[in-house]
Amino acid sequence: MRAYNKSITLDALRAFAVARSLFGPTTLPRALERFGFVQADPIRAPARAQDLTLRPRVKDYRAGDLERRYSTLEIHEDTFVNYGFVTSAVERLMHPRELVSRWPAARRKRAHLLLEFVRERGTVHPREVDRHFAHGTVTNYWGGSSSATTHLLDMMHYGGLLRVVRREAGIRIYAPHEHGDAPSDVATRHARIDALVDVAVRKYAPLPAASLSTLVRRLRYAVPQWRGELGKALHRAKQRLAQAHVDRVDWYWPAEESASRKDDASSAVILLAPFDPLVWDRRRFELLWGWAYRFEAYTPISKRKLGYYALPLLWRDRVVGWGNLSVQNGELHATFGYVASKPPRDRAFRRELDAELDRMRRFLGV
Repeated sequence: MRAYNKSITLDALRAFAVARSLFGPTTLPRALERFGFVQADPIRAPARAQDLTLRPRVKDYRAGDLERRYSTLEIHEDTFVNYGFVTSAVERLMHPRELVSRWPAARRKRAHLLLEFVRERGTVHPREVDRHFAHGTVTNYWGGSSSATTHLLDMMHYGGLLRVVRREAGIRIYAPHEHGDAPSDVATRHARIDALVDVAVRKYAPLPAASLSTLVRRLRYAVPQWRGELGKALHRAKQRLAQAHVDRVDWYWPAEESASRKDDASSAVILLAPFDPLVWDRRRFELLWGWAYRFEAYTPISKRKLGYYALPLLWRDRVVGWGNLSVQNGELHATFGYVASKPPRDRAFRRELDAELDRMRRFLGV
């Protein structure tokens, strides 16, 4: 087991978290390779979460660039710890998921027929499949009704039989997909699982112990075929990761990185996505910045405190508030709230906030 670093402070962890996550500006392929996974969300307020996440890290990034360039990038839509975009290297670690053999015989038969249809066509739109098979409807996870063929396409995609080749008006277009063989020995399987844990840790570190446990458990979505082995994978991770005990909390991060490095904090103001790596783990967020951020898009209006799609507002290495942005009649509108009830008094903050809004306008094309 690695020895604890006793010289790390919470201020150092906070600066470390910001410096290692905001690594831009770089190219889109390099940012994707560094992350391994970018969470996706369909809400556009003022842009989708994946675009808002990439914006401060990719030079000259514009809203929609990921979708426009998807077919030219080595990435796939897939489920990691959430649904989003994974690099080909990460996708190979997760598949084959070996789920199809566990399906009921009737579903396997329908999937076989559907897969043959997709192979004949090359690529298919769900409406095209529905017209051909007309399987009826099923109840989806949100209590509504959806096409049974669309539901089966989703299951086949998750099972690795299909891949998303592009989207048309937000609709997934599918093509056949094949994967290599599953690991034939325990050591190779463990190496794959550990590599997936490392991908997740690299993206979200430094992590408090409870969040590390949650993150590793969420890999059951990435590798459902190995979900029973994730407990031991967590134990192995704690043995190899760098760690420190700070303010009665155990923290973990990649062993090759130093949390005590002295990086000068950027003076920039940055609006972060609700699922940005700096924001995603609400437990860590509250430990580092001392207040609770909540995503309120699905909260009743009367109970919202921050706003429908509040974007945490980072200044230097502190999250000092949040912003709600919208585009109306071709103009960007922004309102802000602050943890201290008012903005920082430093004139540099106002200047940097104006610069961030200018960057946001270019990003949105308004």
